[in-house]
Amino acid sequence: MTTVLVIAKEPVPGRVKTRLTPPFSPEEAAALAEAALADTLATLARTPATRRVLVLEGRPGPWLVPGFEVVPQSAGGLDERLAAAFALCTGPALLIGMDTPQVTTRLLAPALAPDAWREHDAWFGPAVDGGFWALGLAAPDPALLRGIPMSVPETGAAQYARLVAAGLRVGRMATLRDVDTAEDARLVAAEAGGGSFHTLHTRLAPPAPAPAPAPGSRPARA
Repeated sequence: MTTVLVIAKEPVPGRVKTRLTPPFSPEEAAALAEAALADTLATLARTPATRRVLVLEGRPGPWLVPGFEVVPQSAGGLDERLAAAFALCTGPALLIGMDTPQVTTRLLAPALAPDAWREHDAWFGPAVDGGFWALGLAAPDPALLRGIPMSVPETGAAQYARLVAAGLRVGRMATLRDVDTAEDARLVAAEAGGGSFHTLHTRLAPPAPAPAPAPGSRPARA
């Protein structure tokens, strides 16, 4: 079976989800990041993995789910840190981030099924913003990630092209939205009903602005 890797940051105010501020405060943004991470770990704890590893920048907290081995992230850019995470594995591995709390066991199933690697050498989960939220490798070769430009709209295309150029048979997973902006958070919360992220976002989200009056309309009188 497959090792599951989660790459994440400790949810510290001012260090995570800074693009959510405003409308959220740094403390609220960190709380949303913590909820997203907790939901992700809880989902992965229910998957048929042989090993579950949290590759963490920072220290674990009460959000950590039992059954996960915690290892520190390596130094370097994101491509180097992802490559180092795969280097921890000697067999098939699936890596995801902490920004997709809407993920479900059903969405992960193609890459974690008993026959996931029979016809595929890699699995690729594209993100709406042009990146990727999941990457699976039957043979975790760190060289497949090093040098990929990260956190740009072309990241996903570059990573997918690297896999194809290596001659890998790539399976496609569902396209998901990362939580980066307040609008992303709103849309993801709507998809992640029942989880901690949805519950917290519902409580913290600012009220929607009242619709502007139609041109020429008169204000209502009491």
